[in-house]
Amino acid sequence: MVDSNTNNTPTDDLLKHHLEQVIELLGKQRLEETILQHQTMPRHDLVETLLHKRHQASLKQKLDQLHAADIAYILEALPLEQRLVVWNLVKSELDGQILLDVSDAVRHTLISDMDAGELLTATEQLDTDEIADLAPDLPEEVMQELLESLNGQSRAQLESVLSREEDTVASLMDFGMVTIRDDITLGVVLRYLRRRGNLPEHTDKLFVVDKQNVLKGVLSLKRLLIHSPEAPVDEIMSREVVSFKLDDEAADAARAFERYDLLTAPVVDENHRLQGRIRVDAIVDYIREQSDDEMLTQAGLLEEEDLFSGIWQSLKNRWFWLGINLITAFVSTRVIGLFEGTIEKIVALASLMPIVAGIGGNTGTQTSTLIVRSLALGLISGTNVRKLIAKELGIAVLNGTVWGSLIGIVAYGLYHDIHLGIVMATAMMLNLLVAAAMGVSIPLVRHHLNLDPAVGASVLLTAITDSMGFFIFLGLATVFLI
Repeated sequence: MVDSNTNNTPTDDLLKHHLEQVIELLGKQRLEETILQHQTMPRHDLVETLLHKRHQASLKQKLDQLHAADIAYILEALPLEQRLVVWNLVKSELDGQILLDVSDAVRHTLISDMDAGELLTATEQLDTDEIADLAPDLPEEVMQELLESLNGQSRAQLESVLSREEDTVASLMDFGMVTIRDDITLGVVLRYLRRRGNLPEHTDKLFVVDKQNVLKGVLSLKRLLIHSPEAPVDEIMSREVVSFKLDDEAADAARAFERYDLLTAPVVDENHRLQGRIRVDAIVDYIREQSDDEMLTQAGLLEEEDLFSGIWQSLKNRWFWLGINLITAFVSTRVIGLFEGTIEKIVALASLMPIVAGIGGNTGTQTSTLIVRSLALGLISGTNVRKLIAKELGIAVLNGTVWGSLIGIVAYGLYHDIHLGIVMATAMMLNLLVAAAMGVSIPLVRHHLNLDPAVGASVLLTAITDSMGFFIFLGLATVFLI
């Protein structure tokens, strides 16, 4: 059983405890320095310097005990001024890994505080695939120096990854793998591995290639250990290999890792020559990033935002969809304005119409979320989209019948007007149909246009269901109640 008090326990409580300790040390430093500034004493500057060094030593001692990922978590949770204080005390050999672990927004603030020499030192410690992850955020002169410092093979690998589009398999792969030939025995393979001394992380299989580096199969470590050392590799290896091409979609690779329970998988070029591999940790990171991005886009945020970024930067990130929302809100008010005479004659309409709009918005959001998820999983195609639309409209009709009848009865009970109850029930059903249709069509149309189906979906759905809900309800009331 793992002791929860050890630094190796990756629990949320322990992370929060580390953060609280760092904040406490920073708070003590600031408090004592503030008090000292308001006191007069001999050799004031020397005392202030010694006090500052003592606090820095305590904070550095704490940071030296932490994993790079824990420090990244702490940096993300600190305001900019305190973040930079902590960042400048981190061991330089951890800089590169921390830059990889923090969010994009926080990484920008850390890189902007580093000079070219510090960035070069930090990135030189990383593997080629990790450098590729940082490349978009690094200054051009640093990237140029970095490329010049790499050997020919590493430079070619880095340039190959950078030439590929984002969200492809090439952007996720690494080059740490073990290759063997199929014309040797398992005993030769075992001796080779012992001479190597270590294996790349997450090595669960060896890749079998020919003289042209064409992938022939894989040899799992399990098969290597349980079979006789005299057995030839070509008899023991598996020729049924789940592999990916460089330009395959990263989302497809993620689904394959889940479907086949993979730990690693080879990446090949168009001639089936082995180029690298994908590890499960890269897939997990990709899924997490996609999930975070989807949450942001559904909320109408254009990009990841630093929790402690400047007000102006945050405003720019939020303005676009807030502006769209404001425009749609005005449209909704104009729809209501068309029926001011109706509302004046039947005041009950003012209290009932938000119910129609609200239920419609909820139905649209449920449908849209289902469609976005299905598109992400590749479950929707031209052959099944009509059945999907028919199913969602059928659900809307049934929901409209049940809940529309219920709310119609409630409206009749409150205002003792059978016609008002019928209008309420009919409006509810029609708006649920509109909500379901929009919940299906908005993501599908955006996907057809090669746009992210999740971006702005909630804003557009709310605008349409509110406007149509008001229009349908007040329109029916005008026709049948006035």
